[in-house]
Amino acid sequence: MLTPIRVLMITSEWPTAENAFLVPFLVQQVDFLRRAGVEIEIFAFRGAKNPLNYVKALWRFNRQYRDVSKFDLVHAQFGQAALIPWPKRWPLVITFHGTDLLGQLSPEGELMLRGRLLRWLSKTTARFADAVVIVSEAMRRNLAPTTPAIVQPTGVDLDALPKLKQAEARERLGLPLEEKLALFVGSPTNPLKRYAEAQEAIALANDHTPVRLILGWGRPHREIIELMLACDVLIVTSAQEGSPTIFKEALACDLPIVSVPVGDAVERFGSIEGCEVTKDRRATTVAEAVERVLRRNCRIKGREAVEDLDEKVLAQRMIGIYRDVIDKAHKRTHTHAQEQL
Repeated sequence: MLTPIRVLMITSEWPTAENAFLVPFLVQQVDFLRRAGVEIEIFAFRGAKNPLNYVKALWRFNRQYRDVSKFDLVHAQFGQAALIPWPKRWPLVITFHGTDLLGQLSPEGELMLRGRLLRWLSKTTARFADAVVIVSEAMRRNLAPTTPAIVQPTGVDLDALPKLKQAEARERLGLPLEEKLALFVGSPTNPLKRYAEAQEAIALANDHTPVRLILGWGRPHREIIELMLACDVLIVTSAQEGSPTIFKEALACDLPIVSVPVGDAVERFGSIEGCEVTKDRRATTVAEAVERVLRRNCRIKGREAVEDLDEKVLAQRMIGIYRDVIDKAHKRTHTHAQEQL
C-alpha cells in the first residue's frame, strides 16, 4: 500500500465567511485529491495587491511551518502564492491559472505595470519549481523556454451534475418556459469580464431573435449549473481568461457556447457543432453568433468532449505529478548523500 502523499497547499484565493463562493474549481480539486487519499493542509492568505500582506503571509508561513518532515511537497495555487514558501524547504509544484502568468490587464485591456511585475515574478518562481502546471497551452509562451510545463485545465465533477431536462431546470429556478435565455457567468463589476459588451450583443440580437440575458453571479455553484441546464446559450465576452471552468461545465451540460477568442475557447469547443468562437470582439459579431446558435435551437454534444476532464481523472494525474516530484527529490537527496561519503 502506498504511503499517503502529504501536501501543503498555498493559495491566495480561498472561500471566506464574507465570500463563500470563491474559487469553487479549487475547492473541488482539493476535495477530489483528498478523496483519492492525498493529505492536504491549506495555507490561505489575501495579497490584495498589497506588498505588506505578502510580507505578513511570509512571516506567518515561516513561523507556522518549521517541521520539514511534516509534508512531502508544497503546491502553490496561483503564481503569487509561490512567493510565500521561501526559503525553499520542500519540493515545489506551482499551478498558474491565468492573470498570474498572462499579466493583469487594465479595464481598457492594456497590460498594467503591476501585471507585468506579477508576470515577471511568476516566470521567475517557475524556474525554481520542481513541476509547473498551466491550465491552457496559451500560457506557455510566458514561461522561459527552458521551463517545462504540464497542461492540466481545471476539471468538472461529472457525477455531481444534476440530471435535469431544460424545462425542469427552468421550473426549479422560476424561469419562463417559452423564452430564449442567454447566460452570462461572471461578476458584472469586473471590467475584464466585459458584462456591458454581453449586454450590448444581446440587445443587438434582440432586433431579430428575442432573447433575454440571465446573470449567473453570487449564487451557489449548484444553482449556476442549473442555470446552464435551463438556458439556451452561454455568452463569454471576457478580455482575458486562462482556462475558465465555465467552458467545461457548459460543455458537460450540453449548453451551446458563444465566446470571443479568449483563453482555451478554440481548443475546448472550436470544432463542436452548435458552439462558436467569434473572429473578433465586436458586439455585432457576437450578436450574429448568438442568433445562429438560437436558430439552431438544440443542445450540443459537449459532455463527451470533457470526459477526460472529469475531476476523478484529473486528481489521478495530479497525484502522478506529485509522485514524480517526490521521487526526483528523493533521488537528489540520495545522490547528494552518496557524494558526501
